[in-house]
Amino acid sequence: MKLWIKYLIAAVLGIACALILPVSNSSVAEAIRFITEMVVRFGRYMVIPLIFFTTIITFNRLRDNHLLIKTGAWTAAIVVVSSFMLTIIGLLSILIVKLPRIPITSENEAGNAVLGIADLVRSLFPYSAFETLSNGTFLLAAYFFAMLIGTASCGDQVLFRPVTTLADSLSKLMYNISVIFTEFLAYGMIAIVCSWTIQYRAVIASGIFIPLIIMLLVDFIIVAGLIYPLIVRYLCHDPHPYRILFASITSIITAFFSGDVNLVLQANMRHGKESLGIRRRINGTVHPLFTVFARGGSALVTTVGFIMIWRSYSSLNIPLKDILWITFTSFGLSFLLGGLPAGGAFVSLTVLCSLYSRSFDNGFQLLKPAAPIICSFAAAFDTVTAMFGSYIVAVKTKLIEHHGIKHFI
Repeated sequence: MKLWIKYLIAAVLGIACALILPVSNSSVAEAIRFITEMVVRFGRYMVIPLIFFTTIITFNRLRDNHLLIKTGAWTAAIVVVSSFMLTIIGLLSILIVKLPRIPITSENEAGNAVLGIADLVRSLFPYSAFETLSNGTFLLAAYFFAMLIGTASCGDQVLFRPVTTLADSLSKLMYNISVIFTEFLAYGMIAIVCSWTIQYRAVIASGIFIPLIIMLLVDFIIVAGLIYPLIVRYLCHDPHPYRILFASITSIITAFFSGDVNLVLQANMRHGKESLGIRRRINGTVHPLFTVFARGGSALVTTVGFIMIWRSYSSLNIPLKDILWITFTSFGLSFLLGGLPAGGAFVSLTVLCSLYSRSFDNGFQLLKPAAPIICSFAAAFDTVTAMFGSYIVAVKTKLIEHHGIKHFI
């Protein structure tokens, strides 16, 4: 059975469980939360070992083949352009379509969410490089350590051949183990989707956020179903760009219902290799970078969410200078969410409210009930960006072996 079919069936079963089980019972609700947490831990279990050993060998091979700069340039360009484009799409959609105001309640709970930029920088350079492997959340720390080993081992291929040989073998071993994990995660998705549906029902029941959900859904369809395929069609001269979207079904399901971009990383890499035919040198290099930095989906929902908050508090038009500030601040914050694989979009919105001030410090509370939903859409946007972006880099570096759609996993 195809992998995407397994995940789709799991999603349907998860929704059914949420509708059938007595979730109002505290014991049942606690059991669902516990199982969901264990599934997420299971899904992330192999991410760091896979990234670490694969990055060592991919950087070694890219530098040896003189493709490191070209790969880096294309990756950086896609990260920046996609993030800015998604921010503008979110801005235009919320400016063109005026959603209903969110009722203001007496909620005055203070928000203390911070991005912890200094902590993220410190994690890159702990007192021991091996400590970077103990952080299963911030991938860039382990990635950076592996990058140093991979590039340095090119200095003397004979001397460091045992290192690259070991890294190569361990990379293949970790990949094979991660394949098993992605297969079993399909069963765990039942719990994740069940937990998500329980939260979603509460949001839908209020009826307040349905227009926002519809807007984000339309934006996603436009981006994933029109804009990205057109970019691939003309940039890569690919007559069948929707193959990439088809290969992304498993990843989209996982990202949307979990809201966790780290959890979906193994599925991205597996479909990149086995479905799209992206060579390991690109697959193992760009996907972690997209996971950490290509968070344009978070920028999109942050922009949309903040302008909704503004319109809920004021009937005045937003000044142009404030619109520009909101746009570029949301865009900039998206690059600082690497340590927040889940919930980063809502934290970004919280920080934006704090930076803007002017009595908006606690404005994020208006969207707090819908936080799981907007984070789901943000993760879905980011996942699609990673899949299309990795394909573009692979084509431009000629490190791809195209597979027929019948061979997709």
